[in-house]
Amino acid sequence: MPQKEGKYEVLKRVFGHTGFRPLQERAVDAALRGKDLLLILPTGGGKSLCYQLPALLKEGVTVVISPLLALMQDQVRALKLQGIGAEMIGSMQGREEIDAVMQGLRKGEVKLLYIAPERFNAFGFTDLLRSIPVASFVVDEAHCVSEWGHEFREEYRRLHRLKELFPDTPVSAFTATATPQVEEDIARQLGLKDPVRLRGSVYRENLLIRAEPRSGDGRGQLLRFLSRFKGESGIVYTFTRNAAESLAGYLQSEGISAMAYHAGLGREDRQNAYHAFVHDETDVIVATVAFGMGIDKSNIRFVVHMSMPKTLEGYYQEIGRAGRDGVQSETLLLYSAADAAQRASLLEGLEEGSYKQSAYGKLEKMVNYSRSESCRHMQLAEYFGESMEPCGNRCDNCTAPPADKRDITKESRQLLSAVYRTSQSFGKNHIIDILRGSRNGKIVQFGHDSLSVYGIGTELGRRQWETVTERLLEIGALVRGEHRNLLITKFGAEILKGQKSVDIRSSRMQAVERKGKRKREAAALYDCDPRLFDELRRLRKEIAGEKGVPAYQVFSDKTLVQMAAKLPQNREEMLEISGIAEVKMERFGEPFLKLCIELGKRVEAVE
Repeated sequence: MPQKEGKYEVLKRVFGHTGFRPLQERAVDAALRGKDLLLILPTGGGKSLCYQLPALLKEGVTVVISPLLALMQDQVRALKLQGIGAEMIGSMQGREEIDAVMQGLRKGEVKLLYIAPERFNAFGFTDLLRSIPVASFVVDEAHCVSEWGHEFREEYRRLHRLKELFPDTPVSAFTATATPQVEEDIARQLGLKDPVRLRGSVYRENLLIRAEPRSGDGRGQLLRFLSRFKGESGIVYTFTRNAAESLAGYLQSEGISAMAYHAGLGREDRQNAYHAFVHDETDVIVATVAFGMGIDKSNIRFVVHMSMPKTLEGYYQEIGRAGRDGVQSETLLLYSAADAAQRASLLEGLEEGSYKQSAYGKLEKMVNYSRSESCRHMQLAEYFGESMEPCGNRCDNCTAPPADKRDITKESRQLLSAVYRTSQSFGKNHIIDILRGSRNGKIVQFGHDSLSVYGIGTELGRRQWETVTERLLEIGALVRGEHRNLLITKFGAEILKGQKSVDIRSSRMQAVERKGKRKREAAALYDCDPRLFDELRRLRKEIAGEKGVPAYQVFSDKTLVQMAAKLPQNREEMLEISGIAEVKMERFGEPFLKLCIELGKRVEAVE
């Protein structure tokens, strides 16, 4: 059978797709030609198919090296549901289970073998690989091999032995995030020979990206955001373990299905939280960055950061966990000036040198991104070496009306004057108390109730003055001193003298509304009748529970959307829907077809 027919046949029969996504076919062709490959493709771009499909067309086993046990378990389970011979060898397995996998390898029954990098480096494992035909090696999350990446792992660095021990076996490196510098380091560290290099667009059109200054602890902002995603899956990232525990408890008290996940939990607790999330038994996971790398769950509808990440690479990878099925999803970043100070303090202990300079540079870019009012998708693209026009309507900065600006030069000069007249020795709260005419003991003690600026800012509320302060910190007119006191910069002095102006988005200066005053409509996420979609989703959850698999591994949200929109009436029409292959049709399709026929009759009756 001709090679081209083979790959298209497998694409439809096994994976349920009629065509490749951008770059997928070129990656598959490179793998089938036996070339080394370096593929940088954002989450949701379909990286896994680029090695899974060639593995089915090549003789021997494809060995996939992946950093996370949970990810390997998810992928192996999903492949088996598709009728693919896939296994893993991990630290959780007993001797008998590992022996059974070994036997399957020797019999040629396994096409994809998933292992952790530690397993490859374990004594005796390479002897096993030499005893069986190995078609290729795949290094997933390959940015971990580079010390310039955001998740460098020492065990990945030892994967240079792949080419030393198996010089004639092709190696493919896959990652969602890599700057040009990291890309070069991956190729060098793994010893790739003249690799085919493919880089997908950073732009994720189905992601709506937002960032806003955090008000207090941000919980009010989070609740307003989550009110539009009832019953949907999402991840909320916190910076510390304690914050994850506390926030998960708070969300539970507000009636939101939430669980905490972080490295400090016991293995069983982590597994329970992970299982509940991927099986749609809990809606929200509140986690540190220990959660989610490569998570194989396609229907995550939102990602929230409660504070500023350390790098744009980490941020981009984390928001990329939303909307992997191509359905509209949202991300929200809450940040404050304190975040930047805290992250910077963690870098102070690093040894002086290029790595420390690089870390500070990455943090500075993250801070600038958070505060910027230009297109967020464009900023991310530029950071990863790609140029693009502003997205137009897929980020908060592009959707903000150009005229939605308020001049706050007068307020800025008043605040800067208060800072200047108190010898730049006090923090934000004290300065705001002066402007609002507070009579607290500290104001009277220092005689600040006699200053010319005392009480001149009563027309603004405290939160509005806090926003003015944040804006002056954002634009570099103010900086914080060693004791959190406010200091005026050269640019701030120019504003104070009336030589520069300051503006801000009007929405940021609006008085805070009382809880419950404003209602938001649920987000229109799905391009179909939501009632039909919900019927199909209920059936999926029921079947997933019976089979003991995550709901999204039965059929993805994207597949259910198409099903709800088309309501197929026979087997042939079911197989035309993206994501429904013959194997899945046999295992899961009939109940869905029956429901679609029933729903079709209901729709006809109404019309």
